[in-house]
Amino acid sequence: MTTATTGDLSDVALVRAAQAGDVGCLGLLLARHTAAMRAVALSVCGHRPEAEDAVQEASLIALRRIGDLRDPAAVGPWLRTIVRNVGRLQFRAQREVPVDQLELVASPAVGSDPERIVERTAHADWLWTAMHELSPNLRLVTMLRYFTEVTAYDQIAALCGVPIGTVRSRLHQARAKLTDALLATADAVHDDVAVLTRRRRAEAEEMLWSGRHGSFARTLAKTWSPAVQTWWSDGRRTNGIDPLARTMYADVHDGVVYRLANIVAARDVVILETDLINPPEDPFHCPPSAVWVQSLEADRVSRLRVFHPDRAKVR
Repeated sequence: MTTATTGDLSDVALVRAAQAGDVGCLGLLLARHTAAMRAVALSVCGHRPEAEDAVQEASLIALRRIGDLRDPAAVGPWLRTIVRNVGRLQFRAQREVPVDQLELVASPAVGSDPERIVERTAHADWLWTAMHELSPNLRLVTMLRYFTEVTAYDQIAALCGVPIGTVRSRLHQARAKLTDALLATADAVHDDVAVLTRRRRAEAEEMLWSGRHGSFARTLAKTWSPAVQTWWSDGRRTNGIDPLARTMYADVHDGVVYRLANIVAARDVVILETDLINPPEDPFHCPPSAVWVQSLEADRVSRLRVFHPDRAKVR
């Protein structure tokens, strides 16, 4: 559809087109209702930065949950309800609200999975195209907050090695820029995020398999820089593949099994979430999970941060 055509469509027609994967219609729908959403946010949060955050947060939730809207004619009240609930959560929270709580405000269909919904539609490609408009620092905190289990501000701060205030500031900037980028890139050619994710998942599975079979170092040499810099969760910093291989082989020798739980892939960042399954005779050998944040240059991993969320959680 052309912009002139979509501008004349009703909300119902825009919702149906958006649910069918037309990201331009979804962008127009959000733009059409932004003023009403902002008015609700101001009524809940007052004239505070949290009001604009609530609008931006609600826009991202709507993007992820548009497929769950059963009555297209109710899109206006639906969007305003999301904003109102997000604003209340932000205003009343005594601690940071995990993203899974924010997802609930959209009243999804029973049994739906927002990550799978997004991945099955063109909305995922649109979202990730907009994500690449963010700076690397803003993109990383957004990826962690919305697509991994590392959602608490203190966890993100620990992983990124920055103060909590910096995380807050970066997320605030990211939400604002991402909302603008979504509208600006609605009609652009979008990356195929599913293809990229499948590729990175295959690489990760091969890497973990090689750790169990004694070829970890050779596998890393295929796609990692030989001078890769690693920041470990205990504060150590090492250079090269050898320290990574020694750690992997030592854990495997002690009976630890690494299992891939989740992967989030952008063009220049890959985040792996792994379960660490300890042997029955040594159940506390390793923390129960690890997050690997890989930064890429020329399609090779040049920097790595290893983080254990369960060990660092202080909430």
